[in-house]
Amino acid sequence: MATQHLTQSYIKNLTCPSSQSKVSIFDTGCKNLVLEVSKKGKKSYYFRYLDDRGKTRQPKLADANHITLSQARALSNKYRAMLTLGENPFIAKHERKSTPTIAYLVEHHYMPHIITNKRSWKTDESLLRNHILPRFGRLYVDEFKSQHLAKLVSDYKDKYAAGTINRLIILMRYLFNLALEWQITGVNHNPTKDVPLLEDHNGRERYLTEAETQRLLYHIQQSENKQLPAIITMLLLTGARKREVLNARWEDLDFDSRQWRIPITKSGKPRYVPISDGVLSLLQSLPKIVDCPWIFANPKTKKPFVSFYCSWNTARKAAGLADFRVHDLRHSFASFLVNHGTSLYEVQKLLGHTQIKTTQRYSHLSADTLLDASNHVAQLVHNMRHHV
Repeated sequence: MATQHLTQSYIKNLTCPSSQSKVSIFDTGCKNLVLEVSKKGKKSYYFRYLDDRGKTRQPKLADANHITLSQARALSNKYRAMLTLGENPFIAKHERKSTPTIAYLVEHHYMPHIITNKRSWKTDESLLRNHILPRFGRLYVDEFKSQHLAKLVSDYKDKYAAGTINRLIILMRYLFNLALEWQITGVNHNPTKDVPLLEDHNGRERYLTEAETQRLLYHIQQSENKQLPAIITMLLLTGARKREVLNARWEDLDFDSRQWRIPITKSGKPRYVPISDGVLSLLQSLPKIVDCPWIFANPKTKKPFVSFYCSWNTARKAAGLADFRVHDLRHSFASFLVNHGTSLYEVQKLLGHTQIKTTQRYSHLSADTLLDASNHVAQLVHNMRHHV
């Protein structure tokens, strides 16, 4: 590399020989400053230095027609002083260049991760596509602040239910927690952590009464879908989720230990459901479809039902339960347990809840059972006092 005490006139007249792609010249008047002239005549200033690992670096300062030689020397002196003091200004510049937008983070990091690791990834994809990316996608991750999410919450309060808004908050928290874990450039903290969830008063637990259960089972039996009675009965007897029942295989059943193994659950971990006498009787009554591993398969396709909504909707309306959902069978199973005196801890295990907090929704039923028990004791004491 040639050396030269640069002057403004020298730079103006300097050209690159046609036999070379570029010419680089060290300025003897300022350490680290390099002038580069391309074959097309473009002239640029660079700062050449050794980094902490002894590797030569040469970041660009500016085009020579944008700043003067004296300005280039001043900039070079400034950067050399910063490096001497242990501060590398070019690292921060590099980090800014490599900091992704939220859209890039979602497309290249988040979506590939959840498609592999999260069963409900399609829900996340929909929320991101419809709500998050149109609003925040162009922001760089280091530009996103808690105020952005707080503003979304404020704008959405009159349009969407609290549960929907909370899902968006939780999704953004998860996105930035993963970005921190992956050490994504520009993410040094989670900007969403202080945005509180809204109070959700729309929690809906619908339980079947004994009379409603009898009516529903009667009309289920009348269904043209011959698998519907078995599916609904299995849901009601186990409290399992709809997809868990529809995807159940004969090989998952262990009649010796009286356990049904659900290999993939909402949490992503297997769990075991006891095969009660009622479940055992139901399973033993079911005919096996030839060359079909699934217990409740569609006889026409020999595969699990994608949906049985039409036959279910017909039966529930006939039973006068138009507001009753399939998932409410799970709530009903829990209510039957609690009203029978089963502890919330046992209900948690039977339903496969990972946290007892989820099961606490049934605590009011437990309180009613305890009150009945207390009243029974009070009546006993009252009777004994009158016999003394």
